[in-house]
Amino acid sequence: MTRWRLRALILMIYVVIGIYVAWVYDYITPGLLRDVAEALLSVFLWFLVLLGIDLHIG
Repeated sequence: MTRWRLRALILMIYVVIGIYVAWVYDYITPGLLRDVAEALLSVFLWFLVLLGIDLHIG
């Protein structure tokens, strides 16, 4: 069990560093984050979209 947790921790650190590097080199921008947030909202709250509620941010 400890070996699994160590691998998960290393993977999480690797992903966090990757996100940081992508942010610094402008591969991830605030506009992209807004678009992803809108997409996630529409996926998880799809019934509100069908009722005509606008989930656009900004």
